[in-house]
Amino acid sequence: MGFSFMPFLSGSLSFERFRVNQFEDGPFGQEHIERMAENVAGRTETANEENVHLGFLGGDHLFDQDFDLAKNIIDDAVHFGVRVDTNQVPSVIKKAWLSMELAALSRENPGGKPTKSQRKEAKEAVEQRCENEAATGKYRKFQQHALLWDCSRDLLYYGGTAGTGCGHCVDLLERVFGIECGHISAGVVAQDWARDNDRYAEMDDVMPASFVTGEGFSGVAWANEHSQSPDFLGNEFLLWLWWMLETETDTIETFDGTEVTLMLAKTLSLECPIGESGKESISAECPVKLPEAMRAIQSGKLPRKTGMTLIREGQQFDLTLQAETFGISGARIHLDEDDDDFGPEDRIEAVRTLSDTIDGLFHTFCDRRTSEAWSADLDGMRGWLAPSQAARKSAA
Repeated sequence: MGFSFMPFLSGSLSFERFRVNQFEDGPFGQEHIERMAENVAGRTETANEENVHLGFLGGDHLFDQDFDLAKNIIDDAVHFGVRVDTNQVPSVIKKAWLSMELAALSRENPGGKPTKSQRKEAKEAVEQRCENEAATGKYRKFQQHALLWDCSRDLLYYGGTAGTGCGHCVDLLERVFGIECGHISAGVVAQDWARDNDRYAEMDDVMPASFVTGEGFSGVAWANEHSQSPDFLGNEFLLWLWWMLETETDTIETFDGTEVTLMLAKTLSLECPIGESGKESISAECPVKLPEAMRAIQSGKLPRKTGMTLIREGQQFDLTLQAETFGISGARIHLDEDDDDFGPEDRIEAVRTLSDTIDGLFHTFCDRRTSEAWSADLDGMRGWLAPSQAARKSAA
């Protein structure tokens, strides 16, 4: 199988996760494969201007319309793609055509200004031209998206960053399979953990912490106003990990009892939570060791994204984690792909392990964040960020 554009089975990968609800006719089987085939990409031509068509891909390439159980179902997970076909004349071209039409129609007018009727005529001419040009197919574009539907966990992995393309994919899945997909952000992970561990009231009371003396705020500048989830906990989690690594240990026990050794590496993005002092991005082998990184968090900035290396039970992952969305990008899963026993099942299990490892570390943080232990952690972090502490550390 040559999944040339499917990162879940080879190479580095990026993904965001969605919870799948209301899939009541499982397990995934031949009936569902046939539904994908009935809604395959490329069946409907995008001849009309601004038309968008969505369809499933079998996985081998951009035009793969073949689906079957052996090919697409691996270890109780469905591996497939979605193609988004558009046929839209770019707005900059439409504006140019409109200017040309108006100039031609108003050439004989006093002052060269078009009349109201001429504007209407020019607009209709451009609309007709757009329709004619779209019919030729010259503006047709294809976008392909990789997805992994882990039926055993009711999880959907979208191979990229949530946006318009992701929305199209989710819409198609919800329509064809009658499911509901909810984006899993840091706040959602925190609330799910709290619900499962009888800490929901404590989690509901959590407000953004002030790590710098004299600074206080009730929300972060980048918060999603349409979400009630405490996604700011993702920013606090990354800062807490940084503090733990600098002052305590590089091995953290996850909430499920396993140990993870980690380091923050390669990239670091920080931002002022109240929107006053802007953003800062640092690229280095170990960015958190640089003085400008310490100055940034001493000024009140919080991490929004960081690179990291994780080692859990002998398996290593290199990745970049986005704090609020818990989106993972550029992840490298270190598996021996030359091993004769290595297969797609191993790769999918590694994706699950990576997802579980991030969540497990975060669950450990959530446990401390909603318990009496948080007071000691917060005092320790404030002391660590105090300028006098940083100065003594630098001198040492």
